[in-house]
Amino acid sequence: MKLRTGLFPALGLLLLSMLWACGWLLTELSPSFGANPFSLPLRQAVVFSVFAAMTASIALVRGAEFPSGRRAWASAGIGLGFFVIPTSAAAFAQGWISNLDEVAVLCLTPIFAVVLEPYLDDNPPRRGRAGLAGALVAVAGILCLFPLEIPSSFRAGVALMVLLVTAFAVAATNCIAVRLARSVPGPSTLSMAAQASGVAAVCFAVAAAFTPSTTWNLSAVHVYFLRVLLIDIPGLILLFWLVSRLGASRMTARFFLAPLFASLIGLALEPMLPPLRALLGIVLLAAGSGWLVFAPAESTAEEF
Repeated sequence: MKLRTGLFPALGLLLLSMLWACGWLLTELSPSFGANPFSLPLRQAVVFSVFAAMTASIALVRGAEFPSGRRAWASAGIGLGFFVIPTSAAAFAQGWISNLDEVAVLCLTPIFAVVLEPYLDDNPPRRGRAGLAGALVAVAGILCLFPLEIPSSFRAGVALMVLLVTAFAVAATNCIAVRLARSVPGPSTLSMAAQASGVAAVCFAVAAAFTPSTTWNLSAVHVYFLRVLLIDIPGLILLFWLVSRLGASRMTARFFLAPLFASLIGLALEPMLPPLRALLGIVLLAAGSGWLVFAPAESTAEEF
C-alpha cells in the first residue's frame, strides 16, 4: 500500500498546525483558556480517554480489525512516542529552560524524520537532499525567531538534551506510525488511534494518581472541556487521519507550521513592526515548511 497525496492532506496538515497555534495563543492571551482546573497528567488522561473511547466505538461499529501482536505493540509505542514522551520531557524541562527554547529544540524533529525515513519506512518518499535542505531552512528561520540561549546550569543543559532526544523519538515514532498505518487492516486508522490513545490515557492516569490535585473551579472546568472539544479532539482526529496520507517528513512539518502560524497571528495583532531578524525568520520558516508540505516527488500508492 502507498500513501495518499494531494491537496486535502496538505490542507489537513495546515489545519492541524493552526489548531496547535490557536491552542498556544489562547493559553497565552486568554486567562480563562489558560486556567488549569486539573493537574497536567489528569488533563491529558481526560483528553486521551475521551478520544480512545470515541475512536474505539466508531471502529467497532465499522467492523474494523484491531491490531494484534507486533502491530499492537507498535500502536502502544505510537501512543508513547506521540504523546507521553513529549509531555513528560516538557514537564521535566519546565522551569529550567524557556518555552521558546523548548519550541526551538523540538523543531529539529522534521530534520530527524527526513534522515530516519529511508531506514524506518519501507516505502519512503523520494525527496533526498531537497527535503533535508527545506527542513534546514525552516530551522534557520526558527532560530531567527527563537534564538537558543546558552544553558545557565547543568540541569538546563540536561533539559535541552532530554528535549533533543525527545525530538529524535517523535521523528522515529512518525516514521513507524506511517508504516503501521499502511499495514493496519480495514478502511481507516481508527483502531490504531484507539490503541495508541488508550495507552497514553492509562499512562497519564497513573501519573495523575501520584500528582497533587488542584482546586476545582467550575467555570475553568467548562472552559477546559470547551477547549478539548474545539481544539484537542479535532487535532487528534486530524493527526491520525494524516498518518495514512502523508509521509513522516511531511507530517513533522507541523512542528514548523504551528510556530509559523502563531508568529503570523502575533504579527497581525502587534501594531509595531517587528525586528528585521524576526521578519527574516518568518520568511525562512515559511519557505522551508512550505517546501516540506507542498514539494512534489512523494511516492504514491493505493488508498485506504
